[in-house]
Amino acid sequence: MPITFVALNETDTDEVVDFLVSNSFPFHVQPAPQEQEARAKVSAGRFWNDDTQGYWINDDARRVGMVALEDLQDEDSPVFDLRLAEDQRGNGLGLKVLRALCDLVFETMPQVLRFEGQTREDNIAMRKTFVRAGFVKEAHYRMGWPTSDGRYLASVAYTILRQDWANNTVTTFDWDDLAP
Repeated sequence: MPITFVALNETDTDEVVDFLVSNSFPFHVQPAPQEQEARAKVSAGRFWNDDTQGYWINDDARRVGMVALEDLQDEDSPVFDLRLAEDQRGNGLGLKVLRALCDLVFETMPQVLRFEGQTREDNIAMRKTFVRAGFVKEAHYRMGWPTSDGRYLASVAYTILRQDWANNTVTTFDWDDLAP
């Protein structure tokens, strides 16, 4: 069965909070959300507002995670925040989810020209997943990602263009296009 997405809304508050506090997300700014803080953010509409829409991710009718499409007010270039359940990681599901997420965005949002995701520099599995899904590294923000222990790591941004998704191609560019 294919990956499917079910839109979140305020009736999902308790389930979203439970998902967030019962899983660890080591590559997120808050790797282990606490219930009170998670409930406050979720209840305030963190995953359903004018600029963000969250979804449950289902694989073969079983819930495997959640994703939020963000920056929806910037109509041509949304960003996503992906959270797979701990017991679903490490078996290749990320690639399947990312490809299905691209389908969702490009098939339902005709104005979108590019679709972006970011991760920490040390999240090698996600960085490889981006590349396997046809995304191209476009930015490396040095010391751009605060960690829970007070350190800063680089935030690495990857993007896929609508035309590359539609044509199953990858458009690259020259990183060093200016001579010193």
